[in-house]
Amino acid sequence: MTEAAGASAETTGPTGRKRAAAMPFIMLTVLLDMIAIGLIIPVLPPLVGTFTGSQADHAFWYGVVTFSFGLANFFGAPILGALSDQYGRRPVLLVGLAGLACSFFVTALATALWMLVAVRVFSGALQANAAVAQAYVADISTAADRGKRFGMLGAMFGMGFVLGPVMGGLLGGIDLRLPFFAAGTLAVLNTLYGIFVLPESLAADRRTPINWKRANPIASFSQLRQLHGVGMLVAVIGLSGLAQFILHTTWVLYTTFKFGWGPQENGWSLFAVGAMSVLVQGGLIRVALKRSTPQRIAVIGLVSSSLSYLLWGAATEGWMMYAVIGLNVFGFMVQTAIQTIVSGAADEQSQGRTLGAVASINSLTAVVAPIIGAGLLGIVSHLPRGDWRIGAPFFLCSALQLVAMVLALRHFRRHPAHSSIPTPGTAAVTSAATEA
Repeated sequence: MTEAAGASAETTGPTGRKRAAAMPFIMLTVLLDMIAIGLIIPVLPPLVGTFTGSQADHAFWYGVVTFSFGLANFFGAPILGALSDQYGRRPVLLVGLAGLACSFFVTALATALWMLVAVRVFSGALQANAAVAQAYVADISTAADRGKRFGMLGAMFGMGFVLGPVMGGLLGGIDLRLPFFAAGTLAVLNTLYGIFVLPESLAADRRTPINWKRANPIASFSQLRQLHGVGMLVAVIGLSGLAQFILHTTWVLYTTFKFGWGPQENGWSLFAVGAMSVLVQGGLIRVALKRSTPQRIAVIGLVSSSLSYLLWGAATEGWMMYAVIGLNVFGFMVQTAIQTIVSGAADEQSQGRTLGAVASINSLTAVVAPIIGAGLLGIVSHLPRGDWRIGAPFFLCSALQLVAMVLALRHFRRHPAHSSIPTPGTAAVTSAATEA
């Protein structure tokens, strides 16, 4: 069966038409969600700074705020993923969107650091939208379409980061709290959109009762490792995710300490990251998947990311950050490539738990990343602007990506590309194996 034939089969009949219509719905949901999250990225670090008296304290408390979110999400993500396997994706998405809206408004009204920490715990516990959205896409996609559609979903994440940080930077230039009110309003609209428009993706006969013994991070990791073709990829996901979250945690503070950037400059730099993500996930990833395997793309991407982190840390001028973003094409493909491999290793009844387990790994790295990233920045915060040592967090990220690349190579040698779920480019050749 070719990709075109598979798509045709998927979209024929009432159920097929509903599934075809669901993809634009979930893409819009993710886009609005990521715009709302992107709005606060340039302004959350300076908002934390309004409650502190030095750069060292600023780095420490921002680390505490982000640590709180990651810790709550670490324990909440597998539970929400399992709940989505039992009750469907739609209600779990709606709970997450509503919780996100509340957290934005409370953050905007916060008058003390403890309020920021508390609201991030609440938000992290309810916010598993990314993992559930990925499970949603897996529900409505054939095996041959899955890589392409994960790329489309990645493009929506990127587009959200194109629009959100710029809007947040511009609004933050007026008032640091204004982006949080805007993000909360957007999250409310997204919740209403989900209530009245977003269809359910998981049919009743494909749902599985929640097993509370498995709905925890440790059990999720064990389940993930047992999937054929995954194994050592758990460590690859963890190391690569840790590097990415250290980047997310320290980007704004790093550019502030090293280049003196404010909300607007950081907003535009994150705009560049989002634009590159849209370009890669919305188009280039499809070309790459047709010409190569997810395994090879993942390895090349990890090498590219390792070099990019090294160059970001060594940058002496702000424009260099933009140059490296433009050169890191394959680095933006890593997540989609690995996501395709992992999702393909899971059956239809366990997509929520599987992708929730991946989200738990990312959440664990989100717990550790602020301690490491903010801690390193705190150590070098006394250095003069432009000092190369301020790039310490990025140098560590480069090393983490390099180790992840070595582990990925070892894993893929044991599990060749032909043993994994086919990508759009290989669907015609391996359709019989897929259907079997």
